[in-house]
Amino acid sequence: MGRPTGVTIIAVLMAIAGVVMIVAGISTIAFPPFIPTTIQSQNLPAGMFTMMLGGIAAGSGTFMLALGIAGLVISYGHFKGKGWAWTAAVVLSIIGIVMSVVAIVTGNFGSVIIDGFILYYLYRRHLKAYFGKAMSAPAADAAAA
Repeated sequence: MGRPTGVTIIAVLMAIAGVVMIVAGISTIAFPPFIPTTIQSQNLPAGMFTMMLGGIAAGSGTFMLALGIAGLVISYGHFKGKGWAWTAAVVLSIIGIVMSVVAIVTGNFGSVIIDGFILYYLYRRHLKAYFGKAMSAPAADAAAA
């Protein structure tokens, strides 16, 4: 069975998103040294606000870097039709939908629609078969009983 066109599109988009996340992660990790030391908060000791902001930037950058690498690995799995890539894409789509609920507050509805479509698409019978996730006939008959 050949790779469905939709899987190729998702794999390419995941690879692009992975590269963007890697660049963003590296940029965010590199950001803390450039935080102006003049930034202060009224409620924190001198330098504490800058240190906290740097820690938050480094932590979120590391998270984005990890997501970017995961995106590239999952993209590769989609190109090769690996079952684990289907599972990972489903999990990431669900996480994306949950995270998009926060984005909806800011008026960004696009990400929820895209993640929802990917989740719907990955559950199509021919897609599950491509990734080796389709139930065999005897197992389907047993489940129906």
